[in-house]
Amino acid sequence: MRVVRVVVVVGLLGLTAGGCNRDEPDAARPRVKGELVGLFAVSPGRCGTVATGSWVRIVNPDGSLTGGPFVENRDSPCPDRTVTPLCPGAEGGLRTGDYQPFTGSPFDFAGDARDNAIVEPVTWLSVRFALASNQRDPQAKTRVPRPTVLAKGRALSGNLRAMSVAWSGQFLNVGAPKPDGSVPGLTGGPRGAFDERSGTYTLEWSSLLVGGPFNNSTIVFHLEGTFTRSA
Repeated sequence: MRVVRVVVVVGLLGLTAGGCNRDEPDAARPRVKGELVGLFAVSPGRCGTVATGSWVRIVNPDGSLTGGPFVENRDSPCPDRTVTPLCPGAEGGLRTGDYQPFTGSPFDFAGDARDNAIVEPVTWLSVRFALASNQRDPQAKTRVPRPTVLAKGRALSGNLRAMSVAWSGQFLNVGAPKPDGSVPGLTGGPRGAFDERSGTYTLEWSSLLVGGPFNNSTIVFHLEGTFTRSA
C-alpha cells in the first residue's frame, strides 16, 4: 500500500507541474474587448514577391480591392510598383484617441508634403505625400472624430474619418468611413487583427478618392506593427 501511495502522489505532482508549464488553451486566453487607445507603431514596408510590413496602393476606378487593376507608382522601390512601402514617422505610427494634424506649412515650394508624424512622406509620381489626422478635415471642411480602433477578441474595427493626405499642394480625405459617415464605392474598414499578448496587429482600410487626378480611385492603407497603450 505504501508503494501505491507514493506512485499516486508522484503522478499527481507530475500532472500539476506539467499543467503550470503548459500554454493555456486558446479558448481560455483572455480576450480583449473595447477601444484601443495608444500608438499603433508602423513596421517598415518591405518589397518581395508579396509585400510585407506597411504599404499603400491605389485601385483604379473600375477595379477591385483584391484583383485591381492598380495604379503603378514609378517611384516605388518594389518590383511590383503598384505597392509602395511605408516607413514610420517621427511619432512612430498612428495614434488613436488623439489627432496628428498637418502643421501650419504642410507643403514646400514644389508642392511636396512635409508632415511626418505618422509615416515618412512618400514619393508618389515624383511628388511626396504625407498622412495626417485632423480635427477638421481640410478637404470636406467638417469636424470629424478622433481616430478610434476597437477590438473584439482578435478582430479590429473602428473609425478613421479623420485621415487625410497632403499631395501636390492639395488635400484629399482618405478616411473610412468618409467625413459624413458614408462608405461610397470601395470605402471600407478599418479592419484587422490584434494579439493582446504580443501587441502585434494588422490594420487595413480603403477610401474612395474624391477630386484631383485620382478621382474615383480608391486608396488602400495596410499597416502592421505593435500596439502600445497610452499610459
